[in-house]
Amino acid sequence: MGNEATCKVKFGKQQSEGKALLETSEILFRGDFRLKLSFSAIKSAKAVDGELRLQTAQGAVVFGLGPAAEKWRDKILHPKSRIEKLGVKPEARVSLLGDFDAEFLGELSKVTNSVTKDKVTADSEWIFFAADSKDDLGALPKISKPMKGAAALWIVYPKGQKDITENDVLAVGRGAGLKDVKVVGFSPTHTALKFVIPVTKR
Repeated sequence: MGNEATCKVKFGKQQSEGKALLETSEILFRGDFRLKLSFSAIKSAKAVDGELRLQTAQGAVVFGLGPAAEKWRDKILHPKSRIEKLGVKPEARVSLLGDFDAEFLGELSKVTNSVTKDKVTADSEWIFFAADSKDDLGALPKISKPMKGAAALWIVYPKGQKDITENDVLAVGRGAGLKDVKVVGFSPTHTALKFVIPVTKR
């Protein structure tokens, strides 16, 4: 997905090989030491000779990313909005199932007035299903039934919970005959997984 890389990171006198993750609003690094850098705390970002050079409140951090350095720099300097990451187009027909925060509802209302709550309309292009537990996922076969053509289903679930994991969501989605195609950080507390009908079944 271009947002994960095994690379060498230099931070002060520390240097380590590890895994870097470019999230929606922060960069994470796990190696001999760990870093969590929110975009808002990054004072400057430059791509030089395959290195992503960040200036932060804690000091300079250098990620050896190779050709991906420029792409990561651009994403840090010009992060996409949540709606852009989710792919919702202007005036798209959207169905919402479950509870969503007011901030997300406000973002949706800026791009489309065609939003239906608590049911999936037959012409839905985007379906957002908030699942707080594994039990909630039992509704998925019924939710996905009206899907047609290129309609997309985003399952939004809490991060770091034992009673609902990424594997649970993947298993139920695939069990309903859908294909998982994308994952994004929906919010600091939630992840969103995107499912579509396989091209051969449309």
